[in-house]
This record gives sequence, structure tokens and C-alpha cells, in this order.
Amino acid sequence: MGETGDRAAGGTLAHRVPDLGALELLLAVARLGSLGAAAREVGITQPAASSRIRSMERQLGVALVDRSPRGSRLTDAGALVTDWARRVVEAAAAFDAGAQALRDRRDSRLRVAASMTIAEYLLPGWLLALRAQRPATAVSLLAGNSAAVAERLLADEADLGFVEGLTVPQGLDSTVIAHDRLIVVTAPAHPWARRRRPLAAEELAATPLILRERGSGTRQVLDAALGGLARPLIELSSTTAVKASAVSGAGPAVLSELAVGEELATRRLVSIPVEGIALRRDLRAVWPTGHRPTGPARELLSLTRT
Repeated sequence: MGETGDRAAGGTLAHRVPDLGALELLLAVARLGSLGAAAREVGITQPAASSRIRSMERQLGVALVDRSPRGSRLTDAGALVTDWARRVVEAAAAFDAGAQALRDRRDSRLRVAASMTIAEYLLPGWLLALRAQRPATAVSLLAGNSAAVAERLLADEADLGFVEGLTVPQGLDSTVIAHDRLIVVTAPAHPWARRRRPLAAEELAATPLILRERGSGTRQVLDAALGGLARPLIELSSTTAVKASAVSGAGPAVLSELAVGEELATRRLVSIPVEGIALRRDLRAVWPTGHRPTGPARELLSLTRT
């Protein structure tokens, strides 16, 4: 039988070669000359150490250690196996050091992509909490609409994303981290601010509004709830710009409740009740399918749920 057949008959290396714990124990016996002392060094009991040595001897088919009242010494075969074991353990240590270097590089930075409302009103608090846990991690934030967040993640330009649309962009996994409500707002001088009855959904749909650009989660939710929108009065690329335009009296807008708390409290904006529609939405953390967040990204994700 050829070499391939011999290997198949003997199973994989994992079945034929002792594990690292057993090899480290054998090296400790060789260095200390005592099975009991070796057991203490690797953090196991002496009976467990004896059992591990016997198991290794059965696996290899040779005696490795002679035990006597005066201590334990390696057999000739044991001395040879110990030389091989030392090389394996050194290679494993190099492997571990390389893996740690990769983790350190991963943990030294965090790239976050977030849709505008989350970036402006939720992320600052989360990132402040993350900085308290990981002061050495450099964080970069890319703010854009939900479609742009998906593009960043799929192009490996971000480690974790946050979106606020109705659906999860294709190619991403997600988890809901919070809920939000959209509200219709106007400046106090707008005719809607003096209405006595709620605004009908049909009238809202037919009215030119100050809107975010296509691809934004806010616009997606509003369009789906109303079954279509009139041509925008103004189309802007940030929540702050939409809010400023509404405050100036340019026209009505639909914004996240998170974004207008101060303006409503100071009466720079007025909330307009609307009947017949529910403008609630889920806020989600997203990442490429099959690549659940690790390191700082995982810690940031956990902070969104506290």
C-alpha cells in the first residue's frame, strides 16, 4: 500500500500525535526529573499526570518514562520523543504568538459605518462607553444612508454597521438593537401647526416634504407606510440638514423622534399627529453574512443592548 493508503489506515495526525498538553507534560518531566513536580508545573494532579503519560505511551507504542521511588527518568525512546516534542511545542508557541499579533492588530482599530440618525444621536454614547473599556482602540466612523452602510460592509471597509430601514440589505446578517418612531414636524408658523384634527395619511402622501435622499432608512420607512410620496420639496443628505430646513419654515418634514427632542421642547418645531399609519421602525446592527463581529466590534454590539 502506498503512502496515502498508510496514512488513511492510521487516521489523521490528530489521532496519531499526542496533544500539546501531553507533550508539555513530558518536557516538564524531562526538565524536573519528577512526575509530581511536572504535574504541579502544568497545573494537574499527579494521578492525572501518570494517566496522561500512560495514554501517550499507548498512543505511540513505546515506553517513555521509568518511574522509581527516586523519581522519574526518560527512557531512551522517551529522550528521543522529548527532542521531537520540544520542536512541536516551540512551533506551537510561534503559532500562538502569530495569532496574538493578528488579534492585537484587529483590536487596535474599529471601523464603524452607520446611517445618519444612529450616527448622530446614538453612536456617540456607545463609542464613549467603548472608549472606557478599550482606550487603545482607534475608532473611525463612516456616516451615510443605509445603502451606503451596506456597501461599506460588503467592501470590507467597515467592521460593524448600523441601519434603520425596513429590510436588511442583501448579504448582511443583523440583530435588532432598538426601536424608533418617525414623526411629522413643522415650524410653529406652518398651517399644520394650527390643525385641530390629525393629519390624514393621504394628505401627508400628497404633500411635498423636506426629505432625506433615496437609500435612507427614514425615507424607505415613510415611502412604504404611505404607499408612495409626492415629489420632494427639498431633498437633503443628512438628518441635521432636514431638521434645520424644517426649523427655518421651509416646509414639513418627517424625522426620527430621537433627532427632534430639543426642538420640540423649545417649540422650534411642532409635532403633527397623523392618523391611519404607524411610523415605527427597527434599528439594527449589521455585518457580512457568516462573519459575526469579534473583538472591539463585538464589544460595541454588546454596549448597544445595555
